[in-house]
Amino acid sequence: MTVRTPVFLLVWLVISAAVFAGSLALGNDYIFFAGYVVLQYVVLGTAWNILGGYCGYVNFGSAAFFALGAYSSVAIYKLITENDFYRMPIPVLMLIGGLVSGVVGFGMGYLTLRLRGAFFAIATLALAVVLQTLVVNWDFVGGSRGAYIIRPEQIEPIGNYIRYLFLLMMVLAVAGITIARLIEHSRLGYGFASIRDDELAAEAAGVPTLRLKLIATTISGALMGMAGAPFPYYIGYLQPSSTFGLDYAVNSIAMPLIGGTTSWVGPLIGALLLGSLQQIATVTISSAVNLLIVGCLLVIFVIIAPNGIVGLVHTYLQRKPEDFVGRRRVEAEMPGRVP
Repeated sequence: MTVRTPVFLLVWLVISAAVFAGSLALGNDYIFFAGYVVLQYVVLGTAWNILGGYCGYVNFGSAAFFALGAYSSVAIYKLITENDFYRMPIPVLMLIGGLVSGVVGFGMGYLTLRLRGAFFAIATLALAVVLQTLVVNWDFVGGSRGAYIIRPEQIEPIGNYIRYLFLLMMVLAVAGITIARLIEHSRLGYGFASIRDDELAAEAAGVPTLRLKLIATTISGALMGMAGAPFPYYIGYLQPSSTFGLDYAVNSIAMPLIGGTTSWVGPLIGALLLGSLQQIATVTISSAVNLLIVGCLLVIFVIIAPNGIVGLVHTYLQRKPEDFVGRRRVEAEMPGRVP
């Protein structure tokens, strides 16, 4: 029996409230710093999976959409600072970043979704390179020098500003997970699955594949842009190398692959596992080993669980009753022969 979406959303909001309250009770603000990054990867992994997992179109341009959201915030911050406007709330910046990235995602989809396989992946990588070149040469947002963002230290009644950012990213993560689950169990999700399984057969059956792929690129890009919008306020200093970095492109792909790409829960599991390991490694060893961790886990899971953790668990649950019944039958027919 499928849990209804309002109940599903309510359950996750309750879980999020409990996590936030528990983090406050621990009294260590580093939990919010690290937790923000993990939640950010939950959103990015979920967004990537809408196009890469549900539709089967591998997107190497995740960092570009994330950077679009971040630099949308920087551009608005610069505009407000120069004209002495009131500070725009971050939730509004997230909506603007999502809108900008969604529009770019739609445009990218319209231009590249007639490509398939490796050609589409290369085209999305080229998009990231083009956008990075534009940002590097855009002096208004700092260009190659980068840009500083001055944020308040406290925000009432939450307290430290990083707690506020953590709370916003948690809400966005819950929204992203809910959207992914809603898509998975809807006609839209079934259309995505038909594209992933056999696009030519789906077209022959009358499925509007191009329209569905445009929807996927728009939703995926919008969520990534919303995840990137608060980033300048989190880091305080934004430069192209920090937003267009390999970390975001690789992690956005690796986390759904490790967790499982056919379900909304896969990117969540992968992001929590991989994001937590990277934060622990950053504190105990160095952030330089983060990509090494990703590479090692990818190799391991490609060998032992090509369908990710969700696929591994699903296969085990399906086979266990059959193996047990078969074992009991053999024991009954040949007692003492089966160890």
